[in-house]
Amino acid sequence: MIDESNGYDDIADLYIHGRGRAINGIGAAVARAWARTFGPGSVVLDLGCGTGIPVTNILLEAGLTAYAIDASPRMVADFRSHFPDVPVALEAVERSRFFDRTFDGIISVGLMFLLPATSQRALIPKMAAALNPGGKLLFTAPLSPITWNDAMTEQPSRSLGATEYRGLITGAGLSPGEEFDDEGENHYFSGVAPL
Repeated sequence: MIDESNGYDDIADLYIHGRGRAINGIGAAVARAWARTFGPGSVVLDLGCGTGIPVTNILLEAGLTAYAIDASPRMVADFRSHFPDVPVALEAVERSRFFDRTFDGIISVGLMFLLPATSQRALIPKMAAALNPGGKLLFTAPLSPITWNDAMTEQPSRSLGATEYRGLITGAGLSPGEEFDDEGENHYFSGVAPL
């Protein structure tokens, strides 16, 4: 059976009791700034939500309506213990039922590069198609095309690189948005759906 959590269910306890409790962890400032660009009640999807901390928590603190997806049963169980009223799907993002609806924003921190290259290439247009007019996409991936083993799971990870990510964003009909780096040297790509 394929592990759709890319090894994260196996190390869930380690993640939950470390990074999964870091309210102001790496990237929280970028997520907060992005969340403030939406009006109250805007509907935002957190892809690869893990425990929901910090990203889903930040979305809720900003007055947004959150939805979430993660493929790790143990992460989703922990998520539900913190956010029982937030709809969360236990499934791989590649086949999520949440893409049958639309959102004002989609955020994915620390997930994209865990997926196979073919899944990344399919997911960006899928996310773009699920954005409402003027909707915003934000995801993290290294700037350079590179392959490495994830530090926590030792599973292969891969970045398609900035040129390909930017091309996928514009090819999916989004205008390229501002790019950011956080204190952990994570790079954030963004796009905006046409009005």
